[in-house]
Amino acid sequence: MTSSAIAASGLRKAYKDKVVLDGIDLDVAAGTVFSLLGPNGAGKTTTVNVLTTLMKADGGTVRVAGHDVATETKAVRAAIGVTGQFAAVDDLLTGRENLQLMAALKGLRPGESKLVVDDLLERFDLAESAQKMTTTYSGGMRRKLDLAMTLVGKPRIIFLDEPTTGLDPRSRRTMWDIIRGLVAEGVTIFLTTQYLEEADRLADRIAVLDQGKLVAQGTPAELKRQIPGSHVRLRFAGDLELDSAMRVLTDATRDDEEDLILRVPSDGGARSLRALLAQLDTHSIEVEEFSVHTPDLDDVFLALTGRTSTKVNA
Repeated sequence: MTSSAIAASGLRKAYKDKVVLDGIDLDVAAGTVFSLLGPNGAGKTTTVNVLTTLMKADGGTVRVAGHDVATETKAVRAAIGVTGQFAAVDDLLTGRENLQLMAALKGLRPGESKLVVDDLLERFDLAESAQKMTTTYSGGMRRKLDLAMTLVGKPRIIFLDEPTTGLDPRSRRTMWDIIRGLVAEGVTIFLTTQYLEEADRLADRIAVLDQGKLVAQGTPAELKRQIPGSHVRLRFAGDLELDSAMRVLTDATRDDEEDLILRVPSDGGARSLRALLAQLDTHSIEVEEFSVHTPDLDDVFLALTGRTSTKVNA
């Protein structure tokens, strides 16, 4: 396997006259988390379908795990695992039986199958529920079992489609820990998610897809630096203090949503923050509280696509 787990160049796909992917270039380093974001209809699902050999591209080249997806389909499929948005577990089976079924489909011998299944049940904290029907499992347990089933074949690259949709915060963080653990072992994760916070916390690199084109790529920090808007929020005790501050801080603006708050453009650094507070102190203007705000991925997504993150869906 090369240093690039996934490499796509000039990827194109159209349905009749509608261009869905318009010359996409991707380079996903091995042993990292790569997140693909975009609004509905951006082309994310089509991209994943092409990368996982479920759909043929109209143009361009794609190599996954060092293999051409068009001519080495079997080799690609042997190297990858795919976990969809909804847990693909069999409700008529127990947790252990689901894993045993997957092991049988992968051609594992009985002895090897037992070792792999036992290890995965322990690893995903499902051992105590192994003999229970999956209909009794919580959403978080089903998602963990689904990912465990994907790992039976020890894939080097895993495509995760919204792995934490519908999970409570605790279960979501558990899944994050599992994903981080997989990456620490050298597994590559290709992640689509509707939670921008999730991409921010997990992804080494992010690509934003809009109307079939990549409009930005980079680390979360690099993407956020592209967007202006860092500022300090100052809260005052009353209108007198706020008006005085407005006269001193000529670049400050009132907050549109909350009273007695000013927004002051700032890089958020310690030096500029100390200078700001010292300026107010010189004029005997007291601040009740302050906070530093920098652009997040929601701001990035809105700036790049013209849409809010509530419309993000993979």
